[in-house]
Amino acid sequence: MALLAGRVAIVTGAGRGLGRAHALALAAAGAGVVVDDVGCAVDGSGADAAVAEAVVAEIRAGGGAAVASHAAVGTEAAADALVRTALDAFGRLDVLVNNAGITRSGPVDALPLADWERIVAVNLTGTFACARAAFAAMRAAGRGGRIINTTSGAGLVTGYPGSAAYAATKGGVAALTRVIAAEGAPLGITCNAIAPLARTRMSDAFLAGRADGGEPATVAPLVVFLASPVSADVNGEIFRVRDGRIGVVRTEMPEGVAAAGGTWSVEEIAARIAQLLRP
Repeated sequence: MALLAGRVAIVTGAGRGLGRAHALALAAAGAGVVVDDVGCAVDGSGADAAVAEAVVAEIRAGGGAAVASHAAVGTEAAADALVRTALDAFGRLDVLVNNAGITRSGPVDALPLADWERIVAVNLTGTFACARAAFAAMRAAGRGGRIINTTSGAGLVTGYPGSAAYAATKGGVAALTRVIAAEGAPLGITCNAIAPLARTRMSDAFLAGRADGGEPATVAPLVVFLASPVSADVNGEIFRVRDGRIGVVRTEMPEGVAAAGGTWSVEEIAARIAQLLRP
């Protein structure tokens, strides 16, 4: 029997790149899939309903079950409509893959506030709103569930110039993942995140001239695993996926260095800053 037979998954941003790979892999594993994609450019502009429809056709041609959604994530209404699509089409919801995201680059002192707000709306508010709606449906059904979010190394480790809004949202997604995981644990609802590096429209400029970054399909097996019953004991984790490697991101609070006299002074901090900055 297929690993996800009888289960239903929503994948946002599923028309291209990573989302498309996730949707195809989930369907191949037996899940009914809601393919959600507004069909926009990487900066969130434009719309093309044919993008989601093409993935649905591809899944159906392979013998799978799928329906299209064109909900533009970022609002409560869109999230509720997306979950309703899954329930109306398949009668249940077991998996949510929050993959939709956009980016617009610009230095901190020149990035228009409207661009910041748009990126936050899609990447962070959209992730929260979809998770909120899916969580409620999973709780009501009483069967547990799986929520898989998408973060990025840009929001976890390295600060890349021009990525303020994108990085901030992805850091927020990582924190949100841990909270959802804690709240969902007693209900059998797990929440994990992936920080993938693959060659997509969004990563093309970043990966230009570099040899790393595999095809989106190389990330999909981890998503299928996290969506499946066999991942029941995996919760609140953030997985880095790139070039055939999977690692778990660990964030630890340091024990810290004690002041010589028990209370720090500005002078002592200045004198010992090299020690404080050591890993």
